[in-house]
Amino acid sequence: MDHAPLPLDAGNQWHRTRRMTAWLLALWFFSTFFFIYFARELDHIHLFGWPISFYMAAQGMMLIYLAIVVIYMRRMRRIEQLVRREQGE
Repeated sequence: MDHAPLPLDAGNQWHRTRRMTAWLLALWFFSTFFFIYFARELDHIHLFGWPISFYMAAQGMMLIYLAIVVIYMRRMRRIEQLVRREQGE
């Protein structure tokens, strides 16, 4: 059975974009919720001399958010290149 990738028409592109956005929003929500909800339990774990809850609140969450933005940017660029390639053929 041949599993050829689906052609990237406008509907398929929108489906892939929505699915990726949903996954990244879920990652954003659960990472934020986890470190806020479990902050007291995470106080016993230290990173560079600071409790991990303080580190994540001060710097770590911004790095996670930046990673989410970079992932979104790279994936959208790849999807758009595939669409242009499909339309050019």
